[in-house]
Amino acid sequence: MTQEILLRRDRAGVQRARRKRRVGLFIRDILIILVLAVFASFLVKTFLIRSFYIPSASMENTLMINDRIIVNELVPNLVPISRGDVVVFRDPGGWLAASPPPPNQPPLVAAVEGFLSFVGLAAPDSNDHLVKRVIGLPGDHVVCCNVRGQMSVNGVPLTEPYINFPKGETKASADSFDVVVPKNSLWVMGDNRYMSKDSRYNTTTPLKGFVPVSNVVGRVFVISWPVSRWTWLGSYPDVFDLVPPAAKNETTSSGK
Repeated sequence: MTQEILLRRDRAGVQRARRKRRVGLFIRDILIILVLAVFASFLVKTFLIRSFYIPSASMENTLMINDRIIVNELVPNLVPISRGDVVVFRDPGGWLAASPPPPNQPPLVAAVEGFLSFVGLAAPDSNDHLVKRVIGLPGDHVVCCNVRGQMSVNGVPLTEPYINFPKGETKASADSFDVVVPKNSLWVMGDNRYMSKDSRYNTTTPLKGFVPVSNVVGRVFVISWPVSRWTWLGSYPDVFDLVPPAAKNETTSSGK
C-alpha cells in the first residue's frame, strides 16, 4: 500500500514537472516571438516605412488633420524623388515655431509611448517634420502665375487637380514668385495653397525656402488611419508629364 502511494506521488510529481516545463517553454517561445517582432518592427521603421500623423490643414483635401500616413523611407536614398510626390521632411530651419516642452508624464505612460515609438507604432516627432508636395526638382525653373493663374515648371503650365481653392479663387498661388531650385534642393508647396506656409513663405529663412533633399524622410504612399480615409496616395505624374528636364545652365543656380 505504501509503495502504491509513493508511486502515485512520483507520477503526480512528474506530471507537475512536465506541466511546469511546458509552461516555461510556452513563455520562452512567447518572449522570443515578442523580441523578434520588436526587432523586426525596429528594422522596418528604421529602413523601410514609418508612420506620421497630420497636425495641420496645409495639405487638405489630400491629407486631413489627424490622418495617419505611412512613409516609404527608400525615397530618396534608393528611389529618386519625382515632381508631384508628397514627402515628409525635417524642418530645414525656421519653418516651424519652437515647440513648447512636453508636459511631465507618469513614468509608465512615458515608457509605453517610448516603446511604441521605438517599434514604429507612434510618431512623437511629427511636430518636428512637415509634409508638402514636391513641385520643383534641382535646377527646375518654377514660376507663378500666368494669365490663367497657372504655375509653370521649366516653361510648361501645370493643371493641378489636387489644389484646394478657396471659394472664388482660381490662381495656383495668392502670391507670385519666380525661382530656380538650387542643386540638391526641392521647391515644395501645400495642396491647400492659401493656407500653407511652404517654400513660398519661407524665403527669409537661411535656405530661402528651399528644402535639402537630404532632409527628406520619405514619400507618403498611403493614408492608414482612420479606416474611412484609407487610400493609396499617387503623385499625379500626368500633371508633370510634359515638363522637360531642368536646363543644364540652371542646375547650380540659387534662385531668382
